[in-house]
Amino acid sequence: MAVSDSHSLYRVENREMVAETQDLRLVVLTLAPGQEVPWHWHSAVSDHFICLEGPMVVETRAPREVFELAPGQRCTVPARRAHHVSGKAGGRCKFAILQGIGTYDFNPIGT
Repeated sequence: MAVSDSHSLYRVENREMVAETQDLRLVVLTLAPGQEVPWHWHSAVSDHFICLEGPMVVETRAPREVFELAPGQRCTVPARRAHHVSGKAGGRCKFAILQGIGTYDFNPIGT
């Protein structure tokens, strides 16, 4: 069963909020084949991605970078940098995101 995330802007196979405070949160997301976290950015928080099942791909803009992560690998996307997340070649993936330090927001952008 897919669940909505970030104010119903996109769907994920599963979302587990592990911990959340005013300035820090840890979420585990599972993306089914074909699902993605669409292009967006955060005003204050950095996203620290940790691949749990993959491979997965994190893409950024300005500068453009592509991080292909296998289980156990990680990358960080700083605040205010647009990014997009998916399974490699549209496949399934599962990852943890540590977000902070600061107030979480989700600012979608066009592709």
